[in-house]
Amino acid sequence: MSDARHSYLVFETAGGFCGIAWNDIGVTRFQLPTKSAGATERLLLQRRSDARPGTPTPDVVAAIDAVKRYFAGEEVDFSGVKLDLGEQDAFFKQVYAAARQIGWGSTTTYGALAKQLGAGPEAARDVGQAMAKNPVALIIPCHRVLAAGGKIGGFSAPGGSTAKARMLELEGVQLAPPKPVQQSLGF
Repeated sequence: MSDARHSYLVFETAGGFCGIAWNDIGVTRFQLPTKSAGATERLLLQRRSDARPGTPTPDVVAAIDAVKRYFAGEEVDFSGVKLDLGEQDAFFKQVYAAARQIGWGSTTTYGALAKQLGAGPEAARDVGQAMAKNPVALIIPCHRVLAAGGKIGGFSAPGGSTAKARMLELEGVQLAPPKPVQQSLGF
């Protein structure tokens, strides 16, 4: 992790006000949209209290543009955004690297991601913890990771699981309601 200072910017998208923080290595925080710039700034600074308002680098400008296009409904690939995840432990970094490979309109489950990393099904909970602590939600697409059975699962961003469902719908993912356990025989 760099000792360089962290800068941030709050900006408006079609989905609301987002926030991004960065240092000389890459993006260190991303705040999903809220309804006001002030709320976004408060949430961003809760996890990156050392950041100060700044002028984005060309890489950060490109990331901001991609976020704006995403919330306008355009298919966007964030895998090229430079990140600084230096504060994360090694397992979380592995989870984040795997999650970054989940493309637009695709989903996986916590358990499938754990298996992909060579961990047993008991590691699904650890994958869920990594997603809950994701410092750059959307850029690392934690919204594309679902609970067992394709259920929406939790989402720690503003709006909770409703926001997660909206992001997935934006990508064309329709989460079907669960099928009834018992079918009528029609008698």
